[in-house]
Amino acid sequence: MLRSLGLGSAAIGVGSVLSSPRLSANTAQTPSGPVRNPYIYAFHIGDLEAWSISDGFMKFGQGLDLMYPESERPAMKAALEGIYEPADFLPLYVNVLVIRSDREVMLFDAGFGISERADRGWLMEGLAEIGIQPEAVTAAFLSHAHGDHQAGFIAPDGKPMFPNAAIHTTPEEYNFWRQKEHDFSKSRRNPKAIPGMIRKAQERFEILGDRVQQTKAGSRLFGGTVTIENGFGHTPGHALYRIESAGESLFHIVDSVHHHMLMFRDPKWSIGLDHTPKLAVETRQCIFAQAAQSRTRCYGFHIPWPGIGHIAQQGSGYAWIPERQWWQCRCS
Repeated sequence: MLRSLGLGSAAIGVGSVLSSPRLSANTAQTPSGPVRNPYIYAFHIGDLEAWSISDGFMKFGQGLDLMYPESERPAMKAALEGIYEPADFLPLYVNVLVIRSDREVMLFDAGFGISERADRGWLMEGLAEIGIQPEAVTAAFLSHAHGDHQAGFIAPDGKPMFPNAAIHTTPEEYNFWRQKEHDFSKSRRNPKAIPGMIRKAQERFEILGDRVQQTKAGSRLFGGTVTIENGFGHTPGHALYRIESAGESLFHIVDSVHHHMLMFRDPKWSIGLDHTPKLAVETRQCIFAQAAQSRTRCYGFHIPWPGIGHIAQQGSGYAWIPERQWWQCRCS
């Protein structure tokens, strides 16, 4: 049984949700723990087919200890309690955007990669469910080289997962991870975790080899369908993506946001994962102001799935407004 979901905007056509039979209404028992369940949301951007595939989730057990500035943590806790959200951990959703045109199948980041853990690594199952094989992916975009974005580009056998895909990343991102010396002096990351993170990023770039294409911010690809934009701050070359077709657009804000309320409530509230916190805040402020003023439809990698909505100004801050949806049933 498949459940389908209609979107509340006629301009974008019909959206649908496919859920794994493991969590269908016919499930005899309630799972006792995480279940592999790559939720898939189908929608359109103009003439483009698009899907938001959940690659899983995780929790940051540090909770608000991962958020800055420290002096603002009481206000953050109050804000979370005001919307009945826990403050003892931060949820991290992972949404992978997939787009298909007449000639291209495009992938925007690749998630955790195939994993034995039940709570992550669902992308390949999701792609199979919509009939896209790894060989069919012709273009991919690596926004930055953190593991939850880059690891999925590598197959379990240590070879490229998408053998026919050119992988676009910014020169700033590529050169930072490939160089011998790495300056993390402005980052609030755990210093013990940094060497391993660097090593893994370098190993993955080595495997991907000449499939990686250094593509500058401002570049327009595939006849203007995808524009790469400067999202620097979260990492040295963090990229954003503006996707346009037939008068419609979607702005992929990637890791400009790691929480569906906190960073919108006050864009100066930042996560300790940012490489250059001050620049990440400036980038986020610019993104929010532009998206709210232009009423741009947005997509977020770490926003609760399917990650589609708008950014609205509320007082001195902002709010994430998910697209209105309602359930329809199309059973087979």
